[in-house]
This record gives sequence, structure tokens and C-alpha cells, in this order.
Amino acid sequence: MATIDQQFVEYIVKTLVNNPEKVAVERKIDEKGVLLSLTVDPEDVGRVIGRRGVTAQALRVLLRALGTKQDARYNLKIVNTDEDGEPKEHKSKTVEKPVENSEPTEEPEEPEEELEDESEDEEEPTSELAEKTRAELADLDDLDI
Repeated sequence: MATIDQQFVEYIVKTLVNNPEKVAVERKIDEKGVLLSLTVDPEDVGRVIGRRGVTAQALRVLLRALGTKQDARYNLKIVNTDEDGEPKEHKSKTVEKPVENSEPTEEPEEPEEELEDESEDEEEPTSELAEKTRAELADLDDLDI
């Protein structure tokens, strides 16, 4: 029998996706609280996450509200599966580009002291977008999700 938190997540997610029959929520309790693992059809993963993760974040906020009422701490994990239903393993591949000119280029040598002084005096300009993103990330770090 599904618990109230599983039913809650299932109900919300099933209204969002095209394949509601493939929505599954597993519940595990660990030292950090209750972990809900959400599995959906691979074609629906984008709908559940949403643009820039907004939908997933909203689900987590709703779970936090439920957790306040239930006196529990909830974590939501969205499991990305492939077409066979097996969880995907994301492995980063490094692609090495062939070097067109393997001859070393000669650069004029400058004293190390001058390089150090220049790097200390120059400050890298930060864009407004970078500052805004850092502020948003700091706000997200403050959330207890």
C-alpha cells in the first residue's frame, strides 16, 4: 500500500505526463529522511523536470510543505531511465582533438615577477547574469530540501 507521500507525488506527476501508467514512486527511509525515487517514461522526464528545473523544484517545495505537516524530511530523486526501463549511467566522454600544428610556438619570455603583478592588479569583470546566478544558488543552498 502506498503511503500518503507516494500518493501525493504520483497524483501530481500523473497529471503532468503523457504516460501516467508508467509513473512509479519508490519510498526509502535513510539517515537523511525519506527518499522518494520518481520514475517516469523517458519521454516524460523533461515534463517532470521542467524548464531550468522549475517543475522539479516546485514538487520539492510541495514535499517540504507535506514534510512539515507529517514531521518528516523528504527528498525527491527523479530517476532517468532509458527505453528498456533501466536507469541510465551518465559517463562523461573526453574527446581529444588532434593537434593541427605540433610545433611549439615561441613566445617572448617575460620575467615572472611582472606576470604576478599584472594578475594581482587586474580583476576579472563579473557580469550581472553571473552575480544573479550566484545569488540564486545561494538562496537555493539555504532551502532545506
